[in-house]
Amino acid sequence: MTLNKVDLTLLAILAGTCSSAAIANSITEALTNGKTSANLNLRYENVSQDNAKKDADALTLRTRLTYATGSIKGFSSLVEFEDSRNVFGIDDYNNTLGKKPSYSVIADPETSELDQFFLKYQQKLLAVKAGRQVITMDNHRFVGHVGWRQDRQTFDGLTIDYQQIKNLSLQYGYITKRNRIFAEAKDIDAKDHLINASYKTPAGKITVYSYLLEMDNGTENGLDTYGLRFNGSSTFGMQKVSYNLEYASQESDSATTPYQTDYISVEVSTALLGIGFKAGYELLGSDDGMYGFSTPLATLHKFNGWSDQFLATPKEGLADLYASIGGKFSSGKWAVIYHKFDANEASATVDDLGSEINAVYSKNFTKNYSAGIKLASYSAGDVASAKVDTDKIWVWVTAKF
Repeated sequence: MTLNKVDLTLLAILAGTCSSAAIANSITEALTNGKTSANLNLRYENVSQDNAKKDADALTLRTRLTYATGSIKGFSSLVEFEDSRNVFGIDDYNNTLGKKPSYSVIADPETSELDQFFLKYQQKLLAVKAGRQVITMDNHRFVGHVGWRQDRQTFDGLTIDYQQIKNLSLQYGYITKRNRIFAEAKDIDAKDHLINASYKTPAGKITVYSYLLEMDNGTENGLDTYGLRFNGSSTFGMQKVSYNLEYASQESDSATTPYQTDYISVEVSTALLGIGFKAGYELLGSDDGMYGFSTPLATLHKFNGWSDQFLATPKEGLADLYASIGGKFSSGKWAVIYHKFDANEASATVDDLGSEINAVYSKNFTKNYSAGIKLASYSAGDVASAKVDTDKIWVWVTAKF
């Protein structure tokens, strides 16, 4: 729950500047004008797999309490605590920390921790944050908060958002610790640089990025990703069609596992009579069937099926062909998604990586309450791919105050 030396130094520098610029009564005013909020998420999850593991059940309550100060000369602060507990004794699951390993995994360990604590400086065109914070970029494919899990992912470090030129947005982040979803026991010290620049044109938004990742463990383990992304839309007659195109190249300079591979994503969506349709293809490449494209900071649950079979890309790579349909019903939202998985570089034993069907329905009840149900059913492909048929179900209720 403690920040490391780099973060504390950054906080001290900004705090010192704030102290010299602000008057004591302004500090009092900022504190008294602060805002508090609470977010509670009660969720039941069941996992059933066609293997020797016992079916898993978990009922967990995540409580998040947040306090944000008012602003002093552009400076403000935020502190947030997060707690996740099992309730009513429904806790037959492997929580990834050694509890009940004979059960299937549900990655929601019990934990109480400092979720966010940062000092922020905000001007019209510039925002700087130092400390523990949520960081997301683009669609979360490379940098995300993994908000689906009860203990979401945050980062210790420094971020800068700059928008001096019209339509141009620049983001930079330096991360010293990855506070992952498995409680503090599995957090990772890091020396990560995140660089993201986007420019809005009449045809759409162009984004270029460089994510230079390195675990700070005294070994050579750099993972560098360079990419280009385009989001746009066109109208054909009366029909609007949106599309996303993305390409990235990745290189690992690890002394034990050096590799180079590519990433491709193509997605097209439209709506007709209130029903949304989407189709896409995502390729996480492989280097000669030995190492697969990796996205260790991503919101992985959002991609490649909700059963989470491919949180780590197979060494043969992954090709995901998917389609979805969704809309509104009874003041709520529904969606059904189908995925077909194949190896990027097939071997004699690994080619068909299976398929998956996802479905979800969620609904808001006033501005404070919401609820939903979500399903994932994965059908395994080649036996040698080390995957098994897996079914998951979630039911949740969320309250925000």
